[in-house]
Amino acid sequence: MTSILHEEYDVERDDYADAGQASSHIKEMLKHIGIDTKMLRRISVASYEAEINMIIHAWGGRITLDVNDDGTVDMIFKDPGPGIPDIEKAMTPGWSTADQKAREMGFGAGMGLPNIKRVSDEFDIQSSSQGTTLKLGFRVTP
Repeated sequence: MTSILHEEYDVERDDYADAGQASSHIKEMLKHIGIDTKMLRRISVASYEAEINMIIHAWGGRITLDVNDDGTVDMIFKDPGPGIPDIEKAMTPGWSTADQKAREMGFGAGMGLPNIKRVSDEFDIQSSSQGTTLKLGFRVTP
């Protein structure tokens, strides 16, 4: 497997003004290379939810996108902390640790991680006080 497209994006903590910009760019690039609409929607949902989680809950982070020659799309969302104390709780629909500022802006409903898992073909999350790494995979071709 070889990456035919590799992109990286930095995400800043509390940067609500630019929230979703990396995900929008990812969507446009994947659309341009011909990813079908249904798959594009799934990837966009996952990317946006994970990007917003970095803005709300983490100290920023980095998104890595790889489109591979085997028909897969891989995304890694890695942040430096503070980590998710209880991943099982965080995967529960409606459970959220979003602060008041995020909630006032319409974020923090507790559906981010459940939605990401639902739309992804591969989902792996590891977290500690040193940060969280979320690895997602999508099978673009059957």
